Amino acid sequence: MKTTTVNYETLIVTFAEPIRTLDNLFDDAEAWGAASLKEWIDCYESTRFTLTGERTAVITSEYNMEYVQEWLERHTPIANLISA
Repeated sequence: MKTTTVNYETLIVTFAEPIRTLDNLFDDAEAWGAASLKEWIDCYESTRFTLTGERTAVITSEYNMEYVQEWLERHTPIANLISA
């Protein structure tokens, strides 16, 4: 039997604004293809967004983290970003 080990990358992100405020970026869900920041990030294959506080989230991804991080840095105000 073959076993496969998957290594996920993890980001712990503290945003400079509440995440519910950042969800306003997605008011035009038709244009973005998502209605919230969580939904947008979860659309990346193998990537998940877990809210851990009003301004904090843990994001895990098998192989899309580079693109997710780049997008976050361009489109959201980040107070702190930790690669774990």
